[in-house]
Amino acid sequence: MARQSGKRYNAAAQQITSRSYTLEEAVELVQKVKFAKFDETVEVHLRLGVDPKHADQMVRGTVVLPNGLGRSKRVLVIAGGDRQKEAEEAGADLVGGEEMVQKIQGGWMDFDAVIATPDMMRSVGRLGKVLGPRGLMPNPKTGTVTMEVSRAVREIKAGKVEFRVDKTGIIHAPVGKVSFSAPKLVENAQSLIQAVVKAKPAAAKGKYVRSATLCSTMGPGVHLDVTPYNTRML
Repeated sequence: MARQSGKRYNAAAQQITSRSYTLEEAVELVQKVKFAKFDETVEVHLRLGVDPKHADQMVRGTVVLPNGLGRSKRVLVIAGGDRQKEAEEAGADLVGGEEMVQKIQGGWMDFDAVIATPDMMRSVGRLGKVLGPRGLMPNPKTGTVTMEVSRAVREIKAGKVEFRVDKTGIIHAPVGKVSFSAPKLVENAQSLIQAVVKAKPAAAKGKYVRSATLCSTMGPGVHLDVTPYNTRML
């Protein structure tokens, strides 16, 4: 099976040249060369001209993709009192207080996103080593530590994506499914890239978006022309 997958990957890769493509061309190509039997996620990878070791060059933010991600995330809200009812009414899949913290400490991880109210962060803070590496730790900067739980739940359900530059200066983010129409994938990817460009730190010097690649989960990467993303016109 692995050998067959390798052959299909190589066949797909041979259809992609080394030149840089416009976003529209890249989306069309990714959809054309797909070979997996499941509905793959389409991802954008951006290499930025920043040094994440310096706090003033950290790039982080969120964006609500206009066409969603193709599936609804299971949202956990850790809150107390009236905020629990508010979360349930907004469509949260799982709602609770201290007992949820204890469940996670016991190894339970049946959720895709976590929202917490500020008053619960003393307890939720104990989960840093568990949630942090998975990108699930609530944070005020991404709107997941908030008293406006209903708004936070609705945004995540609508396709809110968090992006954060890793230690090598690269951002990896999903922008939809291969089965999406090409215009919807283009719109989602453009929204993500625009958000990253707007999040450019003042301390970043030189070329900001060094390179960009679009790919599906199993497919080869397609290099994007980054010229439009290094101008004021985006």
